[in-house]
Amino acid sequence: MKIIRYLDRAGLIHYGSEQPDGSALRIDGDVYGEHRVTTDRAHIAKLLAPIVPTQILCIGLNYRQHAAETNAKIPERPILFVKGINALQNPGDPIHIPQHLRSDEVDYECELAVVIGRAGKNIPRARALEHVLGYTCANDVSARDHQIKLGSGQWCRGKFFDTFAPLGPRLVTPDEIPNPNALAISTTLNGVRVQGSNTSDMIFDVPAIIEYLSGSTTLVPGTVILTGTPQGVGMAAKPTPRWLKAGDSVTIEIEKIGALTNPVALEPV
Repeated sequence: MKIIRYLDRAGLIHYGSEQPDGSALRIDGDVYGEHRVTTDRAHIAKLLAPIVPTQILCIGLNYRQHAAETNAKIPERPILFVKGINALQNPGDPIHIPQHLRSDEVDYECELAVVIGRAGKNIPRARALEHVLGYTCANDVSARDHQIKLGSGQWCRGKFFDTFAPLGPRLVTPDEIPNPNALAISTTLNGVRVQGSNTSDMIFDVPAIIEYLSGSTTLVPGTVILTGTPQGVGMAAKPTPRWLKAGDSVTIEIEKIGALTNPVALEPV
């Protein structure tokens, strides 16, 4: 099933089941528990991020070719950092370049996002995908100056700004994506493809990530896991880095999920 979240014409928020013709049927109930697809057509005034995260856990340096382009050593274990839920952004809404705490080096990162649907702790690899509600596109927007030079040795400051975690446009359930590590993934910036890879290039695949993150740690429903980005980030562009700027449009596309597009604007101050 393809799940969307949307505002109706009265300003109420609903979940919907997207149909093959592009329409959607309203979902009643709890998408993490008992729910049903109704026969009521969804009247979509605005498409929202398909999930409101309870937490956003992120894996860094998880594609082999990305490690190569940044001259980084292949990690022995997944590298974990976090984003705040304040960073969530909807499809079509702007990524804001920070102005108050200024950044001049904002970068894009296409990523497969995994949404946990069933709580679990110490989840074995063989059962990891049983805890997945679905998959969506993510843009792990990163202020590289704050991440690398101004972050006191850790990454979170550069990853934590408002609008730095666009998600969408839909959540695709595991029955439609039995193998999340066999998906084409790309970023297009202003109509030019700048990242292109496959999730098979991950150093740690999705089951391994879930097994690791759940070790002595409960993953609650609504946990969003960003699984890393492939080669082609703006930071590594030659001969000069390729930073996002106001007026840009960036699209993350993942096979079987679709395309997530966001404009770029300066933070209102």
